Amino acid sequence: MRIVALLIAAGAACAQSSNPGQLFHDAVAAQQRGDDALAVREYQELLQRYPDALEVRANLGAALAKLNRYDEAIEQYRAVLAKKDNPGLRLNLALAYYKKGAWRDAAQQLDTLRAAQPDDARVATLLAECYTGLGQNEKAIAVLKPVEAAHPDDLAVAWLLGSALIRAGHRREGLDRVDRVARQGNRPEAYLLAGQTALKMNEFERARDYAAAAARLDPRLPGVDTLQGSVLDYLGDTEGAAAALRKAVEADPQDFDAQLGLGAVLHTSRDLEGARQHLQRALQLKPDSNVARYEWARLERTEGQVEAAMQDFEKVVRADPTWAQPHVELAALYFRLSRQEEGEKERAIFDRLTAEQQKQ
Repeated sequence: MRIVALLIAAGAACAQSSNPGQLFHDAVAAQQRGDDALAVREYQELLQRYPDALEVRANLGAALAKLNRYDEAIEQYRAVLAKKDNPGLRLNLALAYYKKGAWRDAAQQLDTLRAAQPDDARVATLLAECYTGLGQNEKAIAVLKPVEAAHPDDLAVAWLLGSALIRAGHRREGLDRVDRVARQGNRPEAYLLAGQTALKMNEFERARDYAAAAARLDPRLPGVDTLQGSVLDYLGDTEGAAAALRKAVEADPQDFDAQLGLGAVLHTSRDLEGARQHLQRALQLKPDSNVARYEWARLERTEGQVEAAMQDFEKVVRADPTWAQPHVELAALYFRLSRQEEGEKERAIFDRLTAEQQKQ
């Protein structure tokens, strides 16, 4: 290796207490056997003598990254790349950013690599993961579709693409891929996402079957009890829904969907005190949730708090004017309060939105 020869020559030319060539060999050996802490110390000692030794810096970056010292690793990688571009080192830099959660910086490096290596599936997949981390699901989809075409049997690509499609609102297209990952890979998290997606598509029996499959594979999977409870509620099994949602809340009191779902189910069961407790907790977890505000307004109406319910329904329709059901709820309260004109207006909005939805 050229750098070894240079270091040995440098060591012969000056009276150092230790041979730099041997020190480099020792650092590499330590790194290869997994003693990265020792390798870091020896590489750093070498760099104090030879700060322009690029291979030493590159190796030091790799050892630092193994120790999860990503900021220091990034500093070393960038110092080398400033003097000499190297695709492997740029990938290491991207991975260091990726592992510390710096999605934007990682994506910048990966995008450069992808331009030079458009057929590299690993680079494309990592870039897509960064885009999803940034919430840029459409960009992730654009990157992943060519990868899927080249690797149609790769379940990891199917999972990443299916998840991105679902998050971007392409539920049917995404569900097809996630369903394949669930069945071929026997993966409980894929069954869970498939069930959650089917539920949003109002395919309740299908969602029930996905939820049951996820629960069989991993009964403790976070979210599986919430999904089962939500599906049972839609299928009219109020008692079963309440039991599943209670289990979910006990397992994770921070589960917003479980708290909200249980509150709504208890309201249906006329357990108003229980409903209030769980809906209040849901609003504490997500104060800006329009669905939680809607369920809270329904509870206020049931409890006879007409003015409070009206004000909360008004907040709901202001936040989402295209949601039909709150308009008819608000119309009923306006009629009850003898506010005929406002009630007629809300009823007309409800009728229009319902007709539009039926056409779609």
